[in-house]
Amino acid sequence: MATHRRPRPAGRSRTAVLGAAAGAAVLLPVATASAEPTANLDQVKAKVDGLYEEAEAATEQYNKVDERSKQLQSEAGKLQDRLAGQQGRILQLRETLGALAAEQYRTGGLDPSVQLMLSSSPDAYLSQAGLQGLAAAQQSETLRSALRLQQSIDQERAETAAKLAELEQARSTLAAKKTEIQARLAEAGRILAGLRAADRARVLGDDTQAASRTATRGQTYTGPATGQVRAILDFAYAQLGKPYQWGAEGPGSYDCSGLTQAAFRAGGIALPRVTQDQWNAGKHVARADLQPGDLLFYYRDLHHVGLYLGNGKLLHAPRTGKNVEIVDMNVMPYMGAVRP
Repeated sequence: MATHRRPRPAGRSRTAVLGAAAGAAVLLPVATASAEPTANLDQVKAKVDGLYEEAEAATEQYNKVDERSKQLQSEAGKLQDRLAGQQGRILQLRETLGALAAEQYRTGGLDPSVQLMLSSSPDAYLSQAGLQGLAAAQQSETLRSALRLQQSIDQERAETAAKLAELEQARSTLAAKKTEIQARLAEAGRILAGLRAADRARVLGDDTQAASRTATRGQTYTGPATGQVRAILDFAYAQLGKPYQWGAEGPGSYDCSGLTQAAFRAGGIALPRVTQDQWNAGKHVARADLQPGDLLFYYRDLHHVGLYLGNGKLLHAPRTGKNVEIVDMNVMPYMGAVRP
């Protein structure tokens, strides 16, 4: 017998499934080929923030190698210039030695006593013999100078080759770091591109940033900000709103250590380029003793730095996609402060 089945109505179970799917769709990024499914916006934000932090840490490593690369380029150039000058000198010495040897060959065919006996003017011969002795001494000293110079040239040639090899390795490391940074930023960009505009703004914290810029208009720093410190902070305030750009040192954009270096330069203080070096560029200050103009450092590897303004506020270049801003100093994992 044929079995007669009723069509199943769209009952509770099916409705629940559809409802769950619709709810999940609210939390997921807009469907694109590159978007990753995520549980919620908090997870998306954590992922994006993590990628930006990794990119910034790699940026400081890039800056470190870039500084070393510039130093190596300068040192190698100076060695090459000095080597060229020494090679010119040794060519002159060789010409002198050649002339002395030719003269010796022309006049040195007979034994000196025979030359004296055959000379029609013994006085003239003795005078000439004295000059020959002087020439021999000059030749000997020239030869010693040439040997010393050749040894110096060989040493500097080896040193130059080593510098150039290290420079080539530094350039290779720079290229790898650049690729690493761009990969992190590209991944973050793909995730953000899959979000709706409102969700993207929440993940990036655009509302917070806008509020920060609005709240800081007309704000002034507190404490003993005079002389160099005032010049440093005046410069830093003038950079508010300029975009973060990894590896940038101004004037149109900055990364975190590029901003602090430029600010201290405006105050007449030479600060190293990289955060880890800036950490060692002055006196370490306890949190209770902070003053405007102190450098504040963040994360265990010290890959982020900014300027303390007083009242618990930090001025810094945050990360890709944001601008120089003022935030609460506890917005990131705080590691310590330095007063250069």
